[in-house]
Amino acid sequence: MGVYTTTDPATGEEVAQYPEISDAELDELIGRSAAAYRSWRTTPLEQRRAVLARAAEIHREQADELAALLTLEMGKPITQAKGEVALVASIYQYYADHAEEFMADEPLDIAGSGIAVVRTEAIGPLVGVMPWNYPYYQVARFAAPNIALGNTIILKHARNCPQSALAIERVLTEAGLPDGVYLNAFISSAQVAAAIADPRIQGVSLTGSEKAGSAVGEVAGRHMKKCVLELGGSDPFIVLGDADVDAAASAAVVGRLGNGGQACTASKRFLVEEPVYDEFVRKFLDGMTGWQPSDPASPETKLGPLSSRSAVDELDELVQDAVSHGAEVLTGGDRPDEKGAYYPPTVLVGVTPEMRAYHEELFGPVAVVHRVGSLDEAIEAANDSPFGLSSSVFTSDPQKADRVAEELETGMVWINSTSKSSPDLPFGGVKRSGVGRELARFGFNEFANKKLVRNPGGKK
Repeated sequence: MGVYTTTDPATGEEVAQYPEISDAELDELIGRSAAAYRSWRTTPLEQRRAVLARAAEIHREQADELAALLTLEMGKPITQAKGEVALVASIYQYYADHAEEFMADEPLDIAGSGIAVVRTEAIGPLVGVMPWNYPYYQVARFAAPNIALGNTIILKHARNCPQSALAIERVLTEAGLPDGVYLNAFISSAQVAAAIADPRIQGVSLTGSEKAGSAVGEVAGRHMKKCVLELGGSDPFIVLGDADVDAAASAAVVGRLGNGGQACTASKRFLVEEPVYDEFVRKFLDGMTGWQPSDPASPETKLGPLSSRSAVDELDELVQDAVSHGAEVLTGGDRPDEKGAYYPPTVLVGVTPEMRAYHEELFGPVAVVHRVGSLDEAIEAANDSPFGLSSSVFTSDPQKADRVAEELETGMVWINSTSKSSPDLPFGGVKRSGVGRELARFGFNEFANKKLVRNPGGKK
């Protein structure tokens, strides 16, 4: 039987372990979730909203304690960890505020006699499979709308953040959520597949790697279960020749290094038009070298360790592959010889299609910069990726910005800005970045039954 382990990535020290539950215990959890659904879906919406509002309050009240767990388990700098807790509070509050609007009947303008409306209803118990890079945020954007809707949740979190996982369950219980509505489950991948296959489970949401998404999507499809898959990204960051280079370079550093570069929506491929290429690279390097890895518990730290030594290994393997095939390292690229999971800010140029770093996601503080000769070339290079999550374009010309936004093959486009998350903005991608949307009204409707109610004899 496997374990979930808290290992401090700043030191390599193992802090705590939690065993996986048995198959019998998982079956009992699914039973509790199914039983809770029958009562939770009929609980007055005002009560469900009150739980979410209280969850938001608890996140604000316990921000220091909750943030410290993120720093301990995945190395997030404490200031950024507090920012994640604040974002999570805003998500719970958003759905508390908007659930009534989102669940209101939608009258249809029909050709026949009588009336027809579409009602938004819950569908049943769901399974969530969530990653370590934003331990609270990733869960909140799945859990909050579904708790409001009346669904119940069994949540399998990442193996390296078990204490964060337990904290989520504790906060929701403190907020007044009845037993069985949200259940943490320390389970294996095989148990995830078994849970999805269980007829009591009606859907699954996963945020994670392509490999994990393919596995979950295959099981969900085989058993006719709705799924939402939020997968990887290799987000392009386009700088056109008329851009404000100072603003672009400054944003590029934050876009690449925020959360240690461990974000699916981090800026990863920098496509810079010829007239400003040299200036951008010079200013980008200045900014990147100013973020040196240090103790994530310090309020002054902007760049902490990666989540684990294995994450360092995977990232360095991509860098060394690129270098061995002719790429040039402008800064960084030397993995420290120490117990902690640190990696320096790194900038690569000369990356070509035969290198893994050209097509694969660099999940850490490594940027790839390309010189492009025109707007057309920038768009073509941006779309030359198996991913299609988010993107950025920097230009002073609104018409160029609109054209880029129209032609990029991504789920999100940010103009003169890096990608940022907000409860009222839908989140999701295309191509191998996944299927479905989270947040805003779009996330509310992913696991909803949009039920038609037709009364030919009803009066309009």
